[in-house]
Amino acid sequence: MLKPIQKPAVMIGMPLLLLLPFILQNDYYMDIVIFSGIYILLAIGLNVVVGFTGLLAIGHAAFYGVGAYAMAILSMNYGVPFWLALPFSLLVTAAFSIPISAPALRLRGDYLAIVTLGFGEITNQIFTNWVSLTRGPMGIPGIPMPAFFQWDFGNPLPPLGPFFTPSNILFYYLGLAFVGIGVLASWRLEHSRLGRAWKAIREDESAAEAMGIDTFRLKLLAFVISAAYAGVAGCFFASYTTFVGPSSFTFMESVLVLCMVVLGGRGNIVGVMLGAVLLVFLPEILRGFSEYRMLLFGVALVAVMILRPQGLWGKKE
Repeated sequence: MLKPIQKPAVMIGMPLLLLLPFILQNDYYMDIVIFSGIYILLAIGLNVVVGFTGLLAIGHAAFYGVGAYAMAILSMNYGVPFWLALPFSLLVTAAFSIPISAPALRLRGDYLAIVTLGFGEITNQIFTNWVSLTRGPMGIPGIPMPAFFQWDFGNPLPPLGPFFTPSNILFYYLGLAFVGIGVLASWRLEHSRLGRAWKAIREDESAAEAMGIDTFRLKLLAFVISAAYAGVAGCFFASYTTFVGPSSFTFMESVLVLCMVVLGGRGNIVGVMLGAVLLVFLPEILRGFSEYRMLLFGVALVAVMILRPQGLWGKKE
């Protein structure tokens, strides 16, 4: 159930989100908003591992890349449409996470972070060097956009009355639907028996084991669910940009998503969403400062972490 303070926010926020393309009326701003949705999916997926379960994983870009390449290869090599490639990409990414996560979960703390970092780098090297499948550094261009009945996402809609219709408006609503489903699923997980078991592992894994919780199985499940979120985000990214390449799934991409979770507040869904939006929009807001924008961006992040170590929306520990 929603808290009383949340009901007005939902009642105001939902119509605002639905009307946002006609409020902004700008393709560039809409592009930033759509990428915010992609990073929200990545962040709330990683939040299952880092926030709910309390595991430090640095390699989320690997799952993101697997989802994107699965979509690209299926559509380009086999002609599979977006709506069939989407569930397959999700399943491939979730399955890919099992052999990677299972051995790593025998470790804890910094060692787990180092191993997941290593797996992320190995995956990126596979994207770069398996030329016969991924085209290597050249990437895979020309990925077809989705189509829904008579609506082709690659063709802009005509203006609706006096309003300018952004050319990417269909992608915006598709991304909004994905984010809505992802947030609802994450909220249900957090408040389920599974979510409570994850939090028990986060607080004290030894005590959780003593209470009969199968910690290894539940930690593995957290990684699989997190990878599934990344698979959906990767599939959407590939169809929106119509290109995938190794440079989109580097170590820095994993760090960026981890920063979104930590900045917003680990374990807090609203905070993680806020962190994702801020880290997408803030560099664009500072773009006018040219070469100083990344310096200002870094200073702002350090200041927030000093003043609010629990995150912008997190609770004090």
